[in-house]
Amino acid sequence: MGKLDGQVALITGAARGQGRAHALTLARAGADVAICDIADPVGTVPYELPTSADLEAVKRDVEALGRRCLAMTADVTRSADLEALAARTIAELGRIDACVANAGILSGGVPSWDLTEEQWDTLMAINLKGVWLTCKHVLPHMVERGSGSVVLTSSVSGVLGTPGISHYIAAKHGVLGLMKSLANEAGRFGVRVNAVMPGAVDNAMLNNPFSYSTFTGGAGATRADVDPAVEQMALLPGGWVTNEDVAEAVLWLVSDASRHVTGVALPIDAGLIVKV
Repeated sequence: MGKLDGQVALITGAARGQGRAHALTLARAGADVAICDIADPVGTVPYELPTSADLEAVKRDVEALGRRCLAMTADVTRSADLEALAARTIAELGRIDACVANAGILSGGVPSWDLTEEQWDTLMAINLKGVWLTCKHVLPHMVERGSGSVVLTSSVSGVLGTPGISHYIAAKHGVLGLMKSLANEAGRFGVRVNAVMPGAVDNAMLNNPFSYSTFTGGAGATRADVDPAVEQMALLPGGWVTNEDVAEAVLWLVSDASRHVTGVALPIDAGLIVKV
């Protein structure tokens, strides 16, 4: 028996990285899943984003585990897209027991005063508004049913300040504030809302020349330059967190094992935010 047998999970930003890991981890635990991704370039993002082929590959991987999977391209900044995703999930998979609002981007790499309005607006729309819109269209179903678990993807950036990405920092702080408000609003209906705060996750968002240079402060930085910095920031050896590390935390938060846990921001960061 899996922890999520008979349940349905909806996951945004699921074509690769953490979202893909969430889909496969929850499917292995017994859940059918609905996944979405924009699967298209975003103008202000300085690294390659996943494609519709990546999204379809996740669908095939979930189905290979014997679970049903609804895959849909969707822009989390568009209310109509998320409304359609929630409606299709309920119509085709029967219900929504768990929701992981995971879609997010990174951009910038410059002081706050040098960010463009487009960089600010685009990131805020995806990383914060998109999380709210996901909840807006999923929570009414959970409230009506009287149960459900929502996990929002924040970051250690939700409690820290990092130069060069102030818009990302502001959005991830905002996700934590949204989580706390939603936990208070939904709790009396039997719905739990929590957040995960990943540290340095070893995936495509951080494994690219833009991120290497941003987080070391030097143009032309490589992974070899970043590895010592990540290890120095952490308490545990290595420092890097895997997509699967975060997915296992999400599995716990959406399962009955955490049935009395709500309003929590859970770090998965190798001790980064408590290191003195």
